[in-house]
Amino acid sequence: MPFKTALHSVSYAGTWGQVCLTLDDFLEKASALGFDAVMLMAKRPHLSVLDWDDSGRKRLCARLDQLGLKVACVAGYNDFGLGAERSDLPVQEMQLLYVRELCRLSRDLNCDLVRLFTGYPSGGTPNDRLWDLCVSSLCESARQAAGFGVTIGVQNHHETAVHFESLVDLLEEVGAPNCKAMFDAWAPALQGDDLAAAVARMAPYMVHTTVADYVRRPRFRYDPSLVNYVRELDAVRAVPMGEGFINYRSFLKALREAGYARYVAYEMCSPLRGGGSEANLDRCARRFLSFLSEV
Repeated sequence: MPFKTALHSVSYAGTWGQVCLTLDDFLEKASALGFDAVMLMAKRPHLSVLDWDDSGRKRLCARLDQLGLKVACVAGYNDFGLGAERSDLPVQEMQLLYVRELCRLSRDLNCDLVRLFTGYPSGGTPNDRLWDLCVSSLCESARQAAGFGVTIGVQNHHETAVHFESLVDLLEEVGAPNCKAMFDAWAPALQGDDLAAAVARMAPYMVHTTVADYVRRPRFRYDPSLVNYVRELDAVRAVPMGEGFINYRSFLKALREAGYARYVAYEMCSPLRGGGSEANLDRCARRFLSFLSEV
């Protein structure tokens, strides 16, 4: 059975200078390209909880049905490390309220999954303190989500628990049956891990994966005292699927062998080789679908 496909609306949201489509235009695009579902960015200009009331959600459901699309995931944008240095401000409570509304929104769109992040260091917060904040916030998020019949998926992007072994530790410590992993190949590939081994470890926890491919480009800083260049961290730039350094054939093969049966989503969430025109984005989205069919 082929993988189910989804297109992340952030790809057409203008965040990195690419073309910005309205949510309805994006839905038409995803349907016309041949995707099974969409992953919806839960912030402006697409699906902000501030803008979509009950009647708007009903209209959106009808539009999705008309286009033959499902909502694979509602993508939240949180950082549970934010404001850790300001105990006088209820920043965590604000974020948890946002999470609760995301879960309500997800339920209203007949979707069972909300994407969350962990946290970045903030204001010199010690690692152990940041870890505890993420665990307690995810525990509360899972409780809120359970009331709406929703699962929260933790994506391995923010620094806390970004390594797959640490992500397993985090999920085990949260210990909620509806707190799972949205595990992507990008981070372990950059970290030099074996992707098949990482998938085998994460498979029992996985409910979603989002893919994008990249090339490395060496960077150097000129040091005039040496009349030479000093090597710095590589730049990483998005390219069409199959043209980068991430071994997606190994990653997807491991997913299939592990019995993964949920969505594989595609995103263009950084500057893309070829630029941000609608034509280039469409070309890359089609390439993802053809790559997946080849695999």
